[in-house]
Amino acid sequence: MADWIPDIKRGGKPLYVEIAETLESDVRLGRLKAGTRLPPQRHLAKRLGIDFTTVSRAYAEARQRGLIDSHVGRGTFVAPPANRSDRIDPDRVGAEDPTMNMPPEPTDPALLAKMREGLDYVGANLISLLRYQSPTGSERDKIAASSWLSMRGMVPKLERIAVTPSAHATMTAILSLTAEPGDTVLCEAITYPGFRGIAKLLRLNVVGLDMDEAGIVPEALEAAIALHRPKMLYLNPTLQNPTTITMPIARRLAVAEIINEYRLATIEDDAYGFIPPKAPAPLAVSAPDYVWHIGGLAKCIGAGLRLAYTVAPSARDAFALSQALRAVSGMASPISIAMATHWIEDGTADQIRRFIRSESAARQTIAAEILQGFDFASDPHAFNIWLRMPEHSEGRAQLMGRLSRRHLGVIPSDAFTAAGPAQEAVRICLGGSISREDLGSELRFLANALAAEDWFA
Repeated sequence: MADWIPDIKRGGKPLYVEIAETLESDVRLGRLKAGTRLPPQRHLAKRLGIDFTTVSRAYAEARQRGLIDSHVGRGTFVAPPANRSDRIDPDRVGAEDPTMNMPPEPTDPALLAKMREGLDYVGANLISLLRYQSPTGSERDKIAASSWLSMRGMVPKLERIAVTPSAHATMTAILSLTAEPGDTVLCEAITYPGFRGIAKLLRLNVVGLDMDEAGIVPEALEAAIALHRPKMLYLNPTLQNPTTITMPIARRLAVAEIINEYRLATIEDDAYGFIPPKAPAPLAVSAPDYVWHIGGLAKCIGAGLRLAYTVAPSARDAFALSQALRAVSGMASPISIAMATHWIEDGTADQIRRFIRSESAARQTIAAEILQGFDFASDPHAFNIWLRMPEHSEGRAQLMGRLSRRHLGVIPSDAFTAAGPAQEAVRICLGGSISREDLGSELRFLANALAAEDWFA
């Protein structure tokens, strides 16, 4: 029997949870081996100077997490790894598209344990979650969404909030409500490829707006409104994909003034707005009557959830959106909604967000050190850099060929260009499952490829 005494950190959680999490940590670190008999509950309570009931709850919590097995007359034992990890499917582990702009993935055991608690909650309610439900979430889910949106300075009424099945499906539904085939929609000259794909699917005419270091140029927006009479404007104003530009407050106010003046329906794609510690307030705060705000969870929690928290300009618009979503996708997955709501309520979602923020900053530091001397745009909290090709190089197409077999997500500027000729530039993704060490190796390969003597024409 192990004379195990947990080293409790007293981090503010209930004591029984602290004991269970310490047990999990000791198992993962190898301090407790599978099959080790743990101290009897009364014995451990006496050693710790706490109530027997607290230890009993701690063991019950550990048992629920699959950490221990109890046998009447024999005692409590550390569960074999089969109870925890033999279900890892290598096909699932390897199912990754590195070209997508994914956030870094959590690796901290304590955070992963908190995330798995959400799965336990979903499992306990699985049958209920397999039913058809509201296309835009229950009141409890909208309250959780409102709590999450409040971190962006938004406090809309629940009747304007919709829990929707990803930003893509939401944009498709909104555009179907607003525009008809042949209509014009505006966006940044260099913009998110997903929006371009949706507009093409709906047979809409896309016009890109001139940009500077602060985002779209207000004068270009006014000129395009006068010339094209657009039905909608699409913007990604925070950590814009792919340029990493964050539109400053003064520019947002200028753009919002034009939106209000011309009553221009606008989609604000706030996919990255939750990552920076102090991102500027959304456009929807200054132009609430015309802006559809989409706070996607793909970048701040995980793309596999396929969820977004959408704020419609009005309750009537929210209802119209729910009907359009019912036609486009039926409903958002109740399993994903329940998971997200649980994670928001117990603080797990915010822990994930904070991890992504700090890890993104660390990866940007790696990129800045290795690619020093090259021309690229970046931000400490972005998941990518926007790399401009060296002068006289053979260009982005040649670079794509050199990196085709590498574990580095590289997309040429062609995919993002909505106006004018494509720049000699590429988006380099820094997130996903790749480790810091491997990312450094891949970026060093990139730097060497760019500096190679045979690179230049």
